[in-house]
Amino acid sequence: MTVRTIRDLDTVELIIDAQGLLDSIRGPERVIDAGTLRALQQSGNYVVGLFDGEDGDERMVGASIAFFGVPGQRTMHSHITALLPEYRGRGWGRELKEHQRQWAFSREVGRITWTFDPLVARNAHFFLTVLGARVLGYTINRYGIFGGGDAGDQSDRLDVEWTLADIAKSPASESVVATVGIPSDIEAMRTSDPAAAHEWRLRLRGELEGHLGKGLRIAGFDVDRGYLLTK
Repeated sequence: MTVRTIRDLDTVELIIDAQGLLDSIRGPERVIDAGTLRALQQSGNYVVGLFDGEDGDERMVGASIAFFGVPGQRTMHSHITALLPEYRGRGWGRELKEHQRQWAFSREVGRITWTFDPLVARNAHFFLTVLGARVLGYTINRYGIFGGGDAGDQSDRLDVEWTLADIAKSPASESVVATVGIPSDIEAMRTSDPAAAHEWRLRLRGELEGHLGKGLRIAGFDVDRGYLLTK
């Protein structure tokens, strides 16, 4: 039987393992270095690993890092939550986020924010439909061009907020006034056809800017129709 645990990365060895895991997932452009991870952990922020296997014979297969926001706003910002590809689709990512949610609750944090690439359908479904996070805004090329998850393309991002005591629901069908579709697997496309993936970046950017400029808002995501926009 599979045994999995989530626990603090409270040793230098575990921190280095987490850096290696994140590097293997995100590619040559490092998302966060071991020194910063250690500093975040030692200053009381959320730095955990997901482990598969029994004590003494286990493997770190995921990690999640978040840090506190402005004290008066009772927020945290989730920098990254990642699983090795072969461990996705098992519900383990949801366990990590639920652990983060409960950890935040225990410290009187009411909201967690993060950003994600709007072209990645699996994340849009997970964040907006499964977790019930809300889209707050859209930013073009938020982090510049880098070689990690965007494979050298511009890093457009959606800003989302997870209100921990009030999970958002998908909008009613009659309230949806527009939809914006995206590829089912942009990550594979970035490997097989980078030019086509970039065309999707520009297409999505144009559609979202057009709808948001008219006062619509992104209220949810559907795996078949894409982003659901309401007034």
